[in-house]
Amino acid sequence: MIINNSLDEVKKREKALSIIRDIVENKGRDFLFDLTGLSGGFIASPSELNLLETYVGPAIFEDALQEVGIEHMGGEKVLPLNRTSSGILATILALVKKDTNVVHYLAKLPAHPSIPRSCNLVGANYFETDVFDEFTIPENTSLVVVTGSTMDLQVIDEDEFIKVIEMAHDRGIPVMVDDASGARLRTVVFNQKRACDLGADIAITSTDKLMPGPRGGLMAGKADFIDKIKVKVNQFGLEAQPPLVLAMMNGIKNFNGENLIKSFDRKEKLFDILNQKFDSFEKTPNGVMISPEGLASEITVPHDLSDNDLAFVFSFILLRDYGIITIPSVGMPGASATIRFDLSTNDTFNLDLDDLAQKISSSFDKLVSVVQDEDECRKIIF
Repeated sequence: MIINNSLDEVKKREKALSIIRDIVENKGRDFLFDLTGLSGGFIASPSELNLLETYVGPAIFEDALQEVGIEHMGGEKVLPLNRTSSGILATILALVKKDTNVVHYLAKLPAHPSIPRSCNLVGANYFETDVFDEFTIPENTSLVVVTGSTMDLQVIDEDEFIKVIEMAHDRGIPVMVDDASGARLRTVVFNQKRACDLGADIAITSTDKLMPGPRGGLMAGKADFIDKIKVKVNQFGLEAQPPLVLAMMNGIKNFNGENLIKSFDRKEKLFDILNQKFDSFEKTPNGVMISPEGLASEITVPHDLSDNDLAFVFSFILLRDYGIITIPSVGMPGASATIRFDLSTNDTFNLDLDDLAQKISSSFDKLVSVVQDEDECRKIIF
C-alpha cells in the first residue's frame, strides 16, 4: 500500500496543492478544472472587505447571516463555524456524555469520519447503519445522527428521514443532521424539505459544497440547542472568523439552484460517453463517479496496490496532466477515495464533455501503464 495513514493523506494533499500552484503560476487559472463539487468561492465587495475587523466584522455580518442562513437552512437560529466537522465536534461535546450511545442512520456507509472520531473523543459508544430495518435506538442514547447526503452523494429517503426523527423524539432524544451537501442537493434536485422543517433539532451544512461559498460550516436549528453548542464552539476556537461569515452570507445570496438542475441533465451525456469504454462508472445526482473498487475492476493487468491507492494515482494523473481536480488528490484525511466528476461547478459550465471524457480515458490508460510499478506510483502521489 502507498497510503497507509492520515499522515500519508496529509502529504498526498500537500503534493496535490503544489501541483495546483505550479499550474496557476506557469499556465494560469484557466488550465485548472475543479470538478470536486467543493470549489466554493469568496464573494465580497470592497466596502464589505473594509469591515473585516476582529470585532466590527462579527457585529455587522453575523447579524446579517442570521436572516439569509435561516432562509436557506430553516430553524430558529444559525451558527457559523470554521468547518462542518467543527460543528459536529462541538455538538457532540455539548450534548453527548461519556459511555452514552450515539446512533447514526445514513443512505450508504460509511459516515463522515468526523462523527465517530468526535464520539471517540468524549468516550461515547457509536453505531451506524444504512439498513433502515436494522436501525434501533438503544437505552442510554444521547444523540441520533442522520446524514442527508453521503460523501458520495447518496441521498436519504425522505420518509425514512422523518421516521428516524420521530423515533428519536418519541424517546426525548435530539437529532443532528449532517447535511453537508444535502441542504442543497436534497432540496433542489430531490425536492425534499429542509432538515429543520422535517423536525431536526440541529442541521449543519458545508458552505463550499454545491454553492459559491467558503470552506466553512453553517449550523441551524432550535435556539436553545444552538446556544448550548455555541458555548463549546467559543471555548475551543471553532467559530468562523469575520471573512468566512461574510463569504458565507454572500455565498448563500448567490446560490443558484438552476446550476444543479443543469448538471443533472448534463451528467447523462457524460455517462453515456464514458459507458462506451468503461463498465463501472455510476451516475451521481450532478455528475458521474467511479469507486475505488469499480476502478480496480476496470484494470485487467495484475497490480499490488490497494483499490484506494489506484484511485489516488488516477486522481493525480488527472491533476498533473490535465489540471482536473478531484477529491482523492486534495481531500482531507478520511475523505472518500471515490473519484467524482461534478458538473455543477463553475469550471464545467463551458466544458466540452467529449473532451473531458477523452481526458478521463487518457488518464486511465496512463494509470494502466504504471500500475505494476509501485515505485513509479509512489512518485506520482508524493
